Amino acid sequence: MLDSFFKPKGVAVIGASRDPHKLGYGVVRNLKEFRYSGAIYPVNKSASEILGEPCYPSVSEVPDPVDLAVIVVPAPVVPDMLRECGARGIRHAIIISGGFSETGEEGKALEEKLKEIAKDQDMRVIGPNCIGTIDTHTPVNTTFVTGMPETGEIGFCSQSGAMVASVIDWARGAGVGFSRIVSLGNQVDVNETQMIEALAEDRETKVITAYIEGVSDGQAFLEATKKAALNKPVVALKSGRGESGAKAVASHTGALAGSAEAYEAAFERSGVQQANTMEEMFDWARALAWQPLPRGKRVGVLTNAGGPAILAVDALEKSGLELATLTDSTKSYLRSRLPKAASVSNPVDVLAGSGPGTYAVALDALLTDETVDAVVVIQAPQDWFLPASLAEVVGEVAGVHDKPVIASIMGKASVGEALNILHKRKVPNVSFPERVASVLSAMVNRKQWLKTPQNTPPESVDVDKKGIRRAVAQEDWEDVLSECDILLPPQKKAKTPEQALKFAKEIGFPVVLKLISKSVSHKTEVDGVKLDLRNDDQVQMAWEEVKESANKAGAVMEGVLIQKMFTGGQEVILGIKQDEQFGPMVLFGSGGTDVELLKDVASGIAPLNRMQAEHLIDKTRAGTKLQGWRNQAPADRETVISYLMRMAQLANDIPEIKELEINPLYVLPEGAYALDVRGSLAEDKQTEKLETL
Repeated sequence: MLDSFFKPKGVAVIGASRDPHKLGYGVVRNLKEFRYSGAIYPVNKSASEILGEPCYPSVSEVPDPVDLAVIVVPAPVVPDMLRECGARGIRHAIIISGGFSETGEEGKALEEKLKEIAKDQDMRVIGPNCIGTIDTHTPVNTTFVTGMPETGEIGFCSQSGAMVASVIDWARGAGVGFSRIVSLGNQVDVNETQMIEALAEDRETKVITAYIEGVSDGQAFLEATKKAALNKPVVALKSGRGESGAKAVASHTGALAGSAEAYEAAFERSGVQQANTMEEMFDWARALAWQPLPRGKRVGVLTNAGGPAILAVDALEKSGLELATLTDSTKSYLRSRLPKAASVSNPVDVLAGSGPGTYAVALDALLTDETVDAVVVIQAPQDWFLPASLAEVVGEVAGVHDKPVIASIMGKASVGEALNILHKRKVPNVSFPERVASVLSAMVNRKQWLKTPQNTPPESVDVDKKGIRRAVAQEDWEDVLSECDILLPPQKKAKTPEQALKFAKEIGFPVVLKLISKSVSHKTEVDGVKLDLRNDDQVQMAWEEVKESANKAGAVMEGVLIQKMFTGGQEVILGIKQDEQFGPMVLFGSGGTDVELLKDVASGIAPLNRMQAEHLIDKTRAGTKLQGWRNQAPADRETVISYLMRMAQLANDIPEIKELEINPLYVLPEGAYALDVRGSLAEDKQTEKLETL
């Protein structure tokens, strides 16, 4: 239990100071200033009192009740102080002190001591190198940062102390309330997953937000966030989403399903909404905490100016939302009550001279219209009335309807009072109208995730696991696919030109000739693939050309693969890999030679149920093309769904497979064939483990 970090009966501040410029002073100040009603025990052997609170020379002399220690002393002294807390019976400690693993090897060794002490003393520890915790409802503020947000519904945990300090200051200026705020620091004990669980259990927290640089245990994170997201929205900002996670990876699957993609897939599976900026995260959080979820994607726009409305509409459509088509009765009603020159089609433009009363009539009509799932209210600055009066109207009308309303009362200098009113009425406001699109999109995504069955997979795939394991142990990847009932084209391996000619005739022209060489990962890069061979002479010439290409590349030619040539289909890629954090993953997208150039791929956590497989396919342009595109006939989408689920099940059942990739999977109007497959085993796996179930 982590309750004592937020609802302590008594707090010992070890390293409390009389110097207003010291962190130990700031902690005592915040506990007193923000009305903490429990006992406060400054620990300082050189002082008699701090801010009116009597000091104690050591934590062992602190009286009851005390169940939380805030440690603000130099790093070398922290282990002894933590040990003393354990001896005193204090089982929760916040270590604000820095100077640990963030400073190098010496600090890392010191941090290991903290882990040992916490484990030996059965203590829960936040930090070190953190800012502290806030619970606005208790209230308690164990940080040293000036100020404290208003009470609210948003919980925030962060692996960066600087982000916590910034959010506290921003929240005070923006008038946005928080329930709990936590700086996790170096996570010697309590980590991001455990804190998300604690926020999920807090009755006052309606939305969980998190700044994440990494996760401590991928599987535990998935389970905890999924459980939390079923009851409360979870919004995360993941930093470090660059290309480093995909470096030095040989396969397309590995390169395309790198670290950033793995986190994206994990977040999507567990219901975490991934924001791109801090501003976006808290835009979403306010809307998710304050407003009902939309029933669909249809949006009504109410404005007093054309330009801002156009910006909003462009952004909405780019985000996959739709402009609602108003009913004739709604338009007739608006036409009879709005200024003659007003536009009664969506966007509804009440014109610059209209006042709050006109906005009220139009907003009520839009929210009543059955074709509208959400409404955006825009007001450009004007001289006719105060923004605060519009805020009152928007809040009042929105409060009697069960549809989300997002406001954009534009400006800064003149809208302070209006924002305060909107916040009290639980209507989120964004400064510029194009920001409403990401907010509503996040709300729609939340609604869709809640509607998606999360049991995976409900359908069992009937395969011979013993046969699959034998094939994996031998690294016979074509046989692995065959055991999974994934079709290969008619093909044979030839070691001589004569065999190549014989097999080409048996398979039937046209054929494809492919280089076989263990030292070549991508055959096309060394000119090791010859297509559409229609007679003996072309096969003979292809053999010689591939042999010459292999010699130039310094590769040992072990033979060639003669394969049936298909036409009239589409090329996609299917891949699986084991991610270091989140385990088995599956990938789908546009295949062929341009796979890395196009990067039209989507990744998911394995295994997949049917709905999840369809969603993965639909996220890509390749998925759109499967349904038919311009002059290209529809391809066999059902077979692709089946193969994708089988591959995902394979990744989940046999983690010894490090990577396995089909590129391309050639999808015909009926049927699909794995034209090229490559795979690898995890280096630390022993093949004998694969020979038994």
